[in-house]
Amino acid sequence: MDAVIIAAGYGSRLASLSSSKPLTPVCGVPLIEIGIRQAAAAGVTRVVVVTGHRADDVEAFLADLAQRIEVEIEPVRVADWSKPNGYSVMAGASRCKGDYLLMMADHMFDSAILAALCSIGSETRDVTLAIDRHIDSPLIDPDDATWVKLGANGFISAIGKTIPAWDAVDCGAFLATPRLAEAIAAAIDSGKAGSLSDGMQWLADRGRAATLEIGGAWWMDVDDPRAHELAEELAPRHLTAAFAAI
Repeated sequence: MDAVIIAAGYGSRLASLSSSKPLTPVCGVPLIEIGIRQAAAAGVTRVVVVTGHRADDVEAFLADLAQRIEVEIEPVRVADWSKPNGYSVMAGASRCKGDYLLMMADHMFDSAILAALCSIGSETRDVTLAIDRHIDSPLIDPDDATWVKLGANGFISAIGKTIPAWDAVDCGAFLATPRLAEAIAAAIDSGKAGSLSDGMQWLADRGRAATLEIGGAWWMDVDDPRAHELAEELAPRHLTAAFAAI
């Protein structure tokens, strides 16, 4: 299984701690390394990392990491990393021949979440999003979260940061088929800005965006100094694959 990790953005909310969000260390391990190691623990053998801001630094780190772990790592650089993240998804997907695990570089996941996604593919869905129904968790930043409204069959009916009602929060991990990148392109053609959520909504409107409830599995978004402080405390307890070598 391939994975695509989106690591192109500026990360302004973490800028006081690090000039590169994917290289921001948690207990001494950069976020991008944590993501790759957790994906590998879930069965991923090849990782495409989409770079942009401080791409030279990130790609140099990835080259070194590829020498230390048994995972193929391929960087792909986006020309304009200020564009919405859907453009990064399309760039990463272009390097994958089939389905792939899609992750955000600033999110951390229990490898059980990623393994479950890798095994859930079906002809009835074009994308499957990991969701958390514990919407009041102190690990979730309600001002930055992407919310999910579900239909009766557990498929997504609405997704976004500003939808009026929701049942769950987007965890930032997906099993994607090639149709996700096609949906983002179709959303752009229809006048949307080109975010990942635009593509997800395009598929949701057609009944093709499914979900995976994570139950009690652990994840968090490391998006600001408060979240980083929590990550330093909690991550080593939950992400054994990433921290086993420390």
